[in-house]
Amino acid sequence: MNKKTTVLDQAAMGRALTRIAHEIVEKNKGGEDLLLVGIKTRGVPLTKRLQEKIRQIEGINVPTGELDITLYRDDLEKTTEHEDPELKDTKIDADFDGKKVILIDDVLFTGRTVRAAMDAVMDIGRPSQIQLAVLIDRGHRELPIRADYVGKNIPTSDKEIIVVNLQETDELEEVSIYEK
Repeated sequence: MNKKTTVLDQAAMGRALTRIAHEIVEKNKGGEDLLLVGIKTRGVPLTKRLQEKIRQIEGINVPTGELDITLYRDDLEKTTEHEDPELKDTKIDADFDGKKVILIDDVLFTGRTVRAAMDAVMDIGRPSQIQLAVLIDRGHRELPIRADYVGKNIPTSDKEIIVVNLQETDELEEVSIYEK
């Protein structure tokens, strides 16, 4: 893989997340009855960052959770022919019922990860609404799914890959496009 270009640096990522936090608060008329749920892996640190930004804006601590969608994937048989899937822990301490759940992920691509996450959420409880926040929307949807909150739209070709690096998981902070 050859690195093509860096599209977001640390400062730009911070600005995008600040804007998303403000949009979440505005659309939901505050932070009450919200539950921020990060899709593992990189959705989790983004969730914690959004929680902090909403706390700075509204002065409230919105509950968060971590969602593992491994068993809900529609390509599980293809990816696990020779090995068992690696399960990550789902941690959600708040009740979903009647809450506005905001799923958070790093990149929205085909929509299949989000579909799996919605299935997982519905197995846990019955939220009043599910919304989606992503740092990057790169297009190429295979399912009729769109994000409610987008940090940056980056149209890509099928020959390109978006790589999100976060300090918490990668010890680096940037979003880059690579050639396959």
